[in-house]
Amino acid sequence: MEQRRLGNMTVSSIGLGCMGLSQAYGTQDEADSVRTLHRAVDLGVTFFDTAEVYGPYRNEILLGKALKPYRQQVTIATKFGFTYNRERTDFGDITGTNGTPENARAVAEASLKRLQTEIIDLYYLHRVDPAVAVEDSVAAMAELVKEGKVRALGLSEVSAETLRRAHAIHPITAVQSEYSLWTRDVEKNGVLAACRELGIAFIPFSPLGRGFLTGKVPTTAALEAGDFRHTLPRFQTGHVEANRKLVTVIEDMASGRGVTAAQIALAWVLAQGDDIIPIPGAKRIVHLEQNAGAADLRLTGDECALLEATFSPENISGSRYPAIFEAMAQK
Repeated sequence: MEQRRLGNMTVSSIGLGCMGLSQAYGTQDEADSVRTLHRAVDLGVTFFDTAEVYGPYRNEILLGKALKPYRQQVTIATKFGFTYNRERTDFGDITGTNGTPENARAVAEASLKRLQTEIIDLYYLHRVDPAVAVEDSVAAMAELVKEGKVRALGLSEVSAETLRRAHAIHPITAVQSEYSLWTRDVEKNGVLAACRELGIAFIPFSPLGRGFLTGKVPTTAALEAGDFRHTLPRFQTGHVEANRKLVTVIEDMASGRGVTAAQIALAWVLAQGDDIIPIPGAKRIVHLEQNAGAADLRLTGDECALLEATFSPENISGSRYPAIFEAMAQK
């Protein structure tokens, strides 16, 4: 697979967002998840994304077990910064943020054990804590770099101004935000431009619109009862029908190219720059293999223009998050 730069590291152009292997998108089976992770390595995927809060803890533990034999050839990113109810295993467990220096250290040391590794390759502040100056959070993370417990630092869902403040304390290697054809905020709010100005890799999560852009999730009726997408406005009646019409453009293009809609949507993200490394999730090996195949797909200028016009932000129906998560993402 094509390689892309992540600070001083080199990773596959498409990574794997691992949250869904333990949380949020319906039933998970650990044995199936291990097979998916191993198949990802076989396909050349070397960049794996997890977090303390996924499970909570279960996702890091899963990656620690499954990736231990491949540790020298993979790059693992994890995160801290949420507070949560440990009794729940869906996104109802999120209660707030904690970006204190003490929490940065405590989570990193616990994550090292769960991941069965001596160093975290990329350590993100999952959300900026409004009660803690980002400079203080990053300074604490930088201490972990000095101690050899963390290789590089990242931020998630931050504003361009916050990114610059953080980068002045310690070099930021990556910024992770939602980015796909139907979520293009970072093109307008200065975040993507700031990343490029500062030489920071941009890591899109949910590059397939939480599965919607694949054309395989027409309504929430098809989702399991505990699926996080039941809470997302864009999947609700009144919005989903309008958004579904847009996806037909992707499906028609995919049919004409002999590929899947997911591959078209991912190829568009990849085409936005070689400093972009999307991390689509995949619970099933067949979807993982399709996603990996997008690395070899090149869209024409006319195809990109059609997709961008179709999915112009004013054409998208519904906000991307329920209110609690919208409030945590900096604009």
